[in-house]
Amino acid sequence: MPGTLYVVATPIGNLEDVTARALRVLREVAVVAAEDTRRTHNLLVHFGITTPTTSLHEHNEQAKTALLLQRLSAGESVALVSDAGTPVISDPGAHFVQAALDAGIHVEPIPGVSAVTTLLMASGQEVDSFKWAGFAPNRSNDRDIWLRALADAGEPVIFFEAPHRIAPMLEAIERVAGDIPLCVGREMTKRHEEFLR
Repeated sequence: MPGTLYVVATPIGNLEDVTARALRVLREVAVVAAEDTRRTHNLLVHFGITTPTTSLHEHNEQAKTALLLQRLSAGESVALVSDAGTPVISDPGAHFVQAALDAGIHVEPIPGVSAVTTLLMASGQEVDSFKWAGFAPNRSNDRDIWLRALADAGEPVIFFEAPHRIAPMLEAIERVAGDIPLCVGREMTKRHEEFLR
């Protein structure tokens, strides 16, 4: 009987945000497939978990998928984690999850903290629906086109941006969308958490 692929959300900063279910799964699986084994190691050590890890990131996902599918097919269970937050949401893992589903492997999500919902909770916006837009394009021309497409969403729009590009992004938002309600979150759930509205 094949094992189970668990897609496990991990804390985005504060380790106390991990769920009891996630900790149980991380203890019970044969291996943890991690975007960054060093960061995952810190989480596991903090909670006294000795499960071995293997890397699974954007540069090796194709090759690692076949190896992990063999383990799953042999009856071992695997936990997929990203650096922080929810795997597959602007993080690696989608190819692995789809390959597991195609192979008839049971995939079980283990929900937890999410940067997207954490920001929405602190935004002050009424949220009946929202648009998730991933990462903004790097180039300014592409970014402006992308922002124009989002400007008429009619609902809150959430996206990720690199810290060193926040100021140019805010200028671009004002240029494209005008004076709109905005909430920028950084270091969410950590000691130096900050929300700018």
